[in-house]
Amino acid sequence: MSGGSTPPPYVPPSAPPTGPPQSGPPQSGKPQSGKPGQPGGQPGQKRGQVRQQQPGVTQPRPPTVAEQRARAQEIQRRQQAELAEEAERARKKKLRKRLLIGGGVAVGVVGVVAIWYAASSPDDVEAQCTQDGVVVDDQYCDDNYARSHGGYTSGGFIYIGGSSYRYHYGGSSVPVGQKVSGGSYTVPKGANVTTKSGTTIQRGGFGVSGGSKSGGS
Repeated sequence: MSGGSTPPPYVPPSAPPTGPPQSGPPQSGKPQSGKPGQPGGQPGQKRGQVRQQQPGVTQPRPPTVAEQRARAQEIQRRQQAELAEEAERARKKKLRKRLLIGGGVAVGVVGVVAIWYAASSPDDVEAQCTQDGVVVDDQYCDDNYARSHGGYTSGGFIYIGGSSYRYHYGGSSVPVGQKVSGGSYTVPKGANVTTKSGTTIQRGGFGVSGGSKSGGS
């Protein structure tokens, strides 16, 4: 058109930029990374993370009142346990000593009783009827036999028909017709005295002697 200005040429709209976003200063209003208080938002120690203790640098935390009380109670408990153990050992030692003493006394009493019983137990002695030192049949020293044959007893002798008989105690046991050896014509005190035929002349024991049932001194 004459007398007017020429219009500008047509320029198509530009496409949005492609590719990675360009780095630049952080936009205002966005939170910055890193621990608060660190300049520039640099990464630091995370919240709740335990620090590593360095020897000679890190100071130990003083115990609390509750920890001090617990430690004192533990020390007192150990002392009481040690005292209880010591008392138990002393009690067992004392009891063991009493048992030993009691056992010794018991053994001593038993030993004394055994010795006394052995000393008091009567000896068994055999009585042999003799005539002038020669062994004869036991019936000649029997009171009943002597009386049935008109005999009698006097002074430890039994007299029958003009002959005298008496018991010989202890010594060697010899058959009829042989002379006695050893022993005595006196009745041993506290001894059990029997004849070869089984007649009991005296019952002894514990210092008590019985009387003879037949002749003898």
